Amino acid sequence: MDGRLLALARADKEAIRRRSEAEDTRRRRDAYARIPALRETDARLAALVGETASAAAGNGRPLADIRAESLDLQARRAELLAENGLPADWLDGAWACKKCRDTGYADGRMCSCLRELYDKRRADELSVLLNLGDERFETFDLTYYNGDARRQMEKILSICRSYAENFGPTSPNLLMRGGTGLGKTFLSACIARVVSARGFSVVYETTVAAMTAYEDQKFRDKPEAEDAIRRLTDCDLLILDDLGTEMTTEFTKSALYTLLNARLLAGKKTVVSTNLSREELERRYTPAIASRLGGDYQELPFVGQDIRPLKRARGL
Repeated sequence: MDGRLLALARADKEAIRRRSEAEDTRRRRDAYARIPALRETDARLAALVGETASAAAGNGRPLADIRAESLDLQARRAELLAENGLPADWLDGAWACKKCRDTGYADGRMCSCLRELYDKRRADELSVLLNLGDERFETFDLTYYNGDARRQMEKILSICRSYAENFGPTSPNLLMRGGTGLGKTFLSACIARVVSARGFSVVYETTVAAMTAYEDQKFRDKPEAEDAIRRLTDCDLLILDDLGTEMTTEFTKSALYTLLNARLLAGKKTVVSTNLSREELERRYTPAIASRLGGDYQELPFVGQDIRPLKRARGL
């Protein structure tokens, strides 16, 4: 899981817990004001807790007598609530999630309610990064491709769909390579959506932004850069978009190699997209980077015409 998103989800859960406690306080105050006998009953039940501890230590009344009184008081409490049109559990905690009582954890495990908040945070972040709209495998329009290009893109679509639906520790890394407007970013977004929905941590970032994080850490001493780099290196799937659009310096080449190599050594999976040809990649980057991309990534060569002017011609 993404530690930063989990922290945000926990903060969301804490806010819910505070609201639950405030609601519980309001209910108790209003109920006691309406039903004075209820306050007295609850006060006596609280006192019995202390008596129970004393009885267990061999002091005071017999434990059986205390339990009998407690049962009578609980029955009286339920009657008082019912007589005033309130459910029996009205004062037992106004929790949004009764399983974990809004702590986020039950039986030593993360509660499903916290997991839902985490999933929402993750989906929201991907929506911002990808500007998610209609990026789904089902909406990838193959009619923009003809002949051999269409057959090639049908194959790539099938590979990307299978990759997303079966993503796991044994999945390959992918190198999406081809000219502009051929669908690389669209299919990357489709993969991100499906893999994330299956519970894996996904980070979708442009190469420019990724390299900026390394520059911020090295030259600008920005504390948030550490978290950004940690997310890039630790996520289950990193989608690194538009390789080749960043300012290529000796530092960024070193940072790029560090990122790609760290993920390979950790067994983390990466999808890289680029407009550069294989020869351009070799000229622009170090032999070590070219070797990683050439040897440790499954290459998907995108072909066809730039579909953006074709869309405009269709009025889309």
